[in-house]
Parts: sequence; C-alpha cells; structure tokens
Amino acid sequence: MPTHASLIDFIFNAGLVVKFVMLILLLASVTSWMLIFQRFFLLQRIKRNIQDFQKQFWSGINLNELFDKLRNQKSETLSAVFQAGFGEYLRIKEQSSMKPDAQLENISRAMRICANNQIESLQSNLNFLATVGSVSPYIGLFGTVWGIMTSFSSLGGAQQATIAMVAPGISEALIATAFGLFAAIPAVIAYNRFTHGLNSITHSIDNFAEELIKILHRKVHT
Repeated sequence: MPTHASLIDFIFNAGLVVKFVMLILLLASVTSWMLIFQRFFLLQRIKRNIQDFQKQFWSGINLNELFDKLRNQKSETLSAVFQAGFGEYLRIKEQSSMKPDAQLENISRAMRICANNQIESLQSNLNFLATVGSVSPYIGLFGTVWGIMTSFSSLGGAQQATIAMVAPGISEALIATAFGLFAAIPAVIAYNRFTHGLNSITHSIDNFAEELIKILHRKVHT
C-alpha cells in the first residue's frame, strides 16, 4: 500500500481524542499560514514605503510642501511620524510664548506616540504565531500519549500481546506529534523572521525621528 494511503488510513482510524487534537493543529496551521502570507506582503510593502519616503525626504524638497503633499494620503511608518512631528511643529509655531525646548519636547512626544502606534500595529497577530510555535508540539504530544495509552489499554484483555497488535495504534498516535511539528516549525521560523524585520523598521523609524528633530531644532531656534 502506498505511503500516502497508509497515512490517510492512520488519520481516519485514529481515536476520537487524537482526531480532535489533529483538527486543532490543522486549524492552527492553516491560520498560521494565512497570517504568514499576510504579514510577509505587509512588511514588504512597508519597506518599499520607507524607501520611497526617504528618497522624497532627502531629495531637498521643502518640508512644508512635503507635508501638504502627504496630508491627504494614507500615512505609514516614516511618513506618519513625519506628519505627526511636523504637524505638531506647525501647530506650536504660532505659540510664540512657548520656549524652544518645550516646543521640541512636544514635537518629540508627538513623534514617539505615533511611532509606538505604528509598531504596535505591525506587531499585531505575531503573538499568535509565537503561541502556535510554542504550544503546538505539546498539543501533538498530548495526542500521541493519549493514543499510545489507548492502544496499550486495549491489550488488557489479550492473552498474548505482540508488536503487530499495538503498532497500528502507536502509528496513529505518532501522527499527532507530526501534526504538532508541522504547525509549530513554520510558525517559529516566521515569527523570528518577522521580528527581525520589525526590529529593522523600528530602527529606521528611530533614526528618522532623530534626524527630523535635528532639522526642527534648527528651525525652532531660528
């Protein structure tokens, strides 16, 4: 019998608890892959937006002109931080009584709040991948232990126990462990990869915020 057919037979012949465990792991795996593809394309788009905005910002364009250009557009990461910081600068520019240091503090706070919101938005759903990666092997192991326990308990009334009698039940149980690993390994790899990408984006946002506050520092003091 082909290996694929045997695997299908093992799945359908497994006990109710083991089937339930495999169903949970299958749903977790499908959901993880949906999040993996969604996060992958999102991060790729964010990186392109960062590169495009940096080209605009460092092209020598007037900051007021850039701010007006971005005002009616959907802002993400660097462009959102720029709008938050420069918008706060324009707002407090009219308050001549405010000291320069206080102005810069308000601008920095506005950019920091915006940056935190952007990062929190990008981090959404990553906890699910971390949970699947850490919990799935244990769920699969539970199904395996339960299946093996059931297989051996069925031998209680047998006068002579052989490997042939318990092998099918043990094979069915071990599939639960395979399901757990199948769900966990991609989730762990994706989580680590996306975390590294988010760290790179966070670093880019922090560097840009520092550069912008330097530029606005000169404007405020002149």
